[in-house]
Amino acid sequence: MDDLKLSNIQQHWENLVVSAISWAPRIITAIISALLIYLIGSWLIRVIKKLIEKGFKKRNMEASLQLFLLNIISWGLNILLFIVVVTQLGVQTSAFVAMIGAAGLAVGLALQGSLTNFAGGILILLLKPFKISDFISVSSGVSGTVNAIDVFHTRLITPQNQLIVIPNGEISNKSITNFTQLGTRRTWFDIGVSYNADLKQAKEILMEVIRNNEYAFETPAPQVVVTELGDSAVNLSVRVTTSNENYWAMNEELIITCKFALDKAGIEIPFPQRDIHVYNK
Repeated sequence: MDDLKLSNIQQHWENLVVSAISWAPRIITAIISALLIYLIGSWLIRVIKKLIEKGFKKRNMEASLQLFLLNIISWGLNILLFIVVVTQLGVQTSAFVAMIGAAGLAVGLALQGSLTNFAGGILILLLKPFKISDFISVSSGVSGTVNAIDVFHTRLITPQNQLIVIPNGEISNKSITNFTQLGTRRTWFDIGVSYNADLKQAKEILMEVIRNNEYAFETPAPQVVVTELGDSAVNLSVRVTTSNENYWAMNEELIITCKFALDKAGIEIPFPQRDIHVYNK
């Protein structure tokens, strides 16, 4: 009985050795080919990434978008290479594909808001409605200088030196005012004068102030326009163009010198007032 068992064990062992010998060339060939595919694939991925990076630089693409797209492309190519390598080793890849699809669906459902911001960031970086150092205002009422643009958020520095982080989804889906992109800004403020004032004289005085301002551009032509018969004053709108860097200096100087010139000419700038009429029976 013991001899029979030993004989069976020996027979199974011999069958195993024969099977291993017969499969050894295939296994070795599969391993060597998988290794070669991995090495060649890794080299090709590096070459493709360098070519894509050069293409991005030629198009002057934002650095943050370059980095993000390169990472996405790298991940995609490496996943594809991994599937090819394990397929060469004889592993069924259908399970891997199903797992990747399920993981992608789960992540998409869990990160709906983040994906909205992600899509908004891609649109901002591709379409470039603004860039770093631009002064912008968004529809929510926030204004500031763009400090950084990443895939999910945009960072603004306000004139009060506060950092504001805005989700890109909110910016890309609403209106944006870019004060910097055109290179010039036009000041637009009202000055009220008394109803007793000579409006033509007031306009000429204000135009003279504008002509003497060192920052004011002659083109487009500055304007002083009567815009409204208000409750307490006749409103004159002062509209002058200058470069972005001189805008605030010109705006302040015009307000100061316009008031000084009107005071000097005896033209009143009235404060809000009401006339009350009392009738006795």
